[in-house]
Amino acid sequence: MSINRVTPSPLEQTVVDHLSTAVMLFGADLCLKYLNPAAEMLFQFSARHVVGLHAGNVLPCPGTQVERRLRDALTSRHPFTERELNVVLLDGRTITVNCTVLPLHHFDAEPEILVELHQVDRQLRITREEHLLSQHQATQALIKGLAHEIKNPLGGLRGAAQLLERELPDPGLREYTRIIIDEADRLQALMNRMIGSNRMPTRAKVNIHTVLEHVRGLISAEFPSGPQVRRDYDPSLPELSADQDRLIQAFLNIARNAAAATGAHGLVKLRTRVLRQFTIGSRRHRLVLLTEISDNGPGIPEEIKDQIFFPMVSGHPGGSGLGLPIAQDLINQHGGLIECESRPGDTHFYVYLPLEPEHA
Repeated sequence: MSINRVTPSPLEQTVVDHLSTAVMLFGADLCLKYLNPAAEMLFQFSARHVVGLHAGNVLPCPGTQVERRLRDALTSRHPFTERELNVVLLDGRTITVNCTVLPLHHFDAEPEILVELHQVDRQLRITREEHLLSQHQATQALIKGLAHEIKNPLGGLRGAAQLLERELPDPGLREYTRIIIDEADRLQALMNRMIGSNRMPTRAKVNIHTVLEHVRGLISAEFPSGPQVRRDYDPSLPELSADQDRLIQAFLNIARNAAAATGAHGLVKLRTRVLRQFTIGSRRHRLVLLTEISDNGPGIPEEIKDQIFFPMVSGHPGGSGLGLPIAQDLINQHGGLIECESRPGDTHFYVYLPLEPEHA
């Protein structure tokens, strides 16, 4: 099919068929007349099944009026570009694309409209990860500096309270110095947790499923009445070089939050997969281990979604807000990253860990 109503040459047809950009052509009635192989791959459907369908069925975009926008473009003859447009695929997945619409008007034929779609999910994810990593590093530097400044006077305060306790003749007054000492110790422990360990990870060959089974056992002991924990493991996964204790702590922090969010009748899922040629931050890895921890709880409140990896931010009453920042730091020490997607009834934490050695 020709885009400009002229029979295309073999070279022109080859060029359009081999474009990496998805190209779709709609008629004046907004029914699909043509799509190239890149569009078939993007939407995961065959041309023979969708040619003739209306644009609203081919390009389902929640929150947008596709038909009205395309008709306006045909009428005004003005092209437009819509960036970061969410398109729902037939299998329910949502992809993000940049969409360019170009009206085509011919003297001897009905007008048509050309739609170009360029998927940007990968670029957006990489940008988001780089921002998350730099944000985490800046936060950690600030927290460590602040914690050191707090720990110094805490030590002096505790020492002065101990000296005062020895000099007090009335044992009843020593209760007050004991409160000072205990509270200083509590704050000291909090600062140590915020700073984290300065020791480098002690790496050894680790089976991720051994780690997850240990975490599952701890969650079952801590929440004996539920929730249900369901496993979906890939048994072909290779071992990775990691500090097992730190991985257990990181996954336990995430799983504990999931179990607390769902309650006794909820469901927590543990899932493992391998990803190939995957980028974490700005570095591309040949093999990456994906561990997914999901739950069907109420979800993360909208107002703190972008802050859950900041210290002292918690969606649970009485929570310390340190579990996720510590987990992120422990995974970062292994060259990995934690991401989160959440909506009511469906929360997913994705933990990415490189499988190849650091020197590879």
